[in-house]
Amino acid sequence: MYLADYHLHSRISPDAGDSMTALAEAAVEAGLDELCFTDHLEPIVWARTELRGPYDWSALTAEFDAARAAMGDRIKLRLGIELGDACWDFAHTEKLLADAPPLDFIIGSVHMLSERYKGLDLYYFDPKTEEEAYDGIADYLGRVKVMAEWGKFDVLGHLTLPLRYLNENRGWNLSMERFGWEITEIFSILKQKGIGLELNTNRGNTPLPDGMWLRLYEDMAADPIVTLGTDAHSAEFVGCAVRERQALLRECGFTSFCTFEGRRPIRHAL
Repeated sequence: MYLADYHLHSRISPDAGDSMTALAEAAVEAGLDELCFTDHLEPIVWARTELRGPYDWSALTAEFDAARAAMGDRIKLRLGIELGDACWDFAHTEKLLADAPPLDFIIGSVHMLSERYKGLDLYYFDPKTEEEAYDGIADYLGRVKVMAEWGKFDVLGHLTLPLRYLNENRGWNLSMERFGWEITEIFSILKQKGIGLELNTNRGNTPLPDGMWLRLYEDMAADPIVTLGTDAHSAEFVGCAVRERQALLRECGFTSFCTFEGRRPIRHAL
């Protein structure tokens, strides 16, 4: 069984604190074969909606080089990013990416609601009624569709992210079932553009997305590309539930999952 974690954040991200070396050490301890660092890159200032200045790629590459030097051949390390909320300004996002070093992997994701919600981060979205909650989910999926149509990334990250915050943090018991048409449309766009889907292990909580949507994606995709990532923001969660989520993929009909090198998928049998 080949084990890889393709979504985690080091101290280069504003919401995490461990070094890439510490994360890689945790990955070796967890028995992983491969790790891809995916620190945050957004076209806007963190937690606000105005455009950010140039990204400090040198800090990212220096951190990565230090981890590779420390780990040697104990684990395969890849360099990626989580490209969040590019839909706020695609042109500025592309300008930021133009200065990037060679990357192995890019996750495209959405964390913020639209202008209607003043760019509110889903973490702080606190609806008072179920319908308000579903209105927010609909808004989020609209942003995901726009992001997918742009499509300059490798996999779509944590598709059902609102459920992490609404159910786990806010105590709701919501599902995405009423949004089958919207999610089918998003999967159709991914298929057309050759973009894959992330199975986010959610650090051992409800997978994002769960089996219902994984089966739909597997059924729709001619040659499904799926990665596994924990979304770890600290060493303790590196590799969490990766084995269990490989089993879920098998149950949903997948025969392989992917890692990446130079933005190209590499398949591993499940």
